[in-house]
Amino acid sequence: MNKNFFKITGALSFACALCAFLLSFVYESASQRIRENEEKRITSSIEKLAPRAKKIELLTSVEDMYRLENEENQLVGYAFLAKGQGYQGKITLLGVTGPDLKYLIGIEVIESVETPGLGSKIRGEEFKKQFEGLNISDPLSLIKEKPVKDNQIKAITGATVSSKSVVNILNKRIEQVRQKIN
Repeated sequence: MNKNFFKITGALSFACALCAFLLSFVYESASQRIRENEEKRITSSIEKLAPRAKKIELLTSVEDMYRLENEENQLVGYAFLAKGQGYQGKITLLGVTGPDLKYLIGIEVIESVETPGLGSKIRGEEFKKQFEGLNISDPLSLIKEKPVKDNQIKAITGATVSSKSVVNILNKRIEQVRQKIN
């Protein structure tokens, strides 16, 4: 019985070690490609939201933030990643602001696992369009009816938590960006 026990234990240990090695090999070989694809997605989102930006420079002084310049090397805005928790999981947003950090040019949802059909509407153009030209001098606020102020967003019906998460994630990140840039 002891011989079988050691044979089985040895075989299982070898199989586990082999699987762990293979898994780490696949992860390492794919991680570079994953990072490159994520960077391409961010760059294409910036180009979509800020077509005047011809030079996109990752700032080293502020995490996940980009300086946007036109052909004449003049500042036309900033782009930043904003990450936080939604109803179902992590939400990653890309926000683009004007050079004075007083208004949003727009947002793009980079990553979200919100509920299909409800929370996933944060990816929809109707919701994202509300952020275009939005005043961010004061914190954004979420309301359930039609916005009357230039810093208000109308919540998605049935997905208030997801809508509120987007607004909270943006408010937190905009404040961090403002402190680092100003």
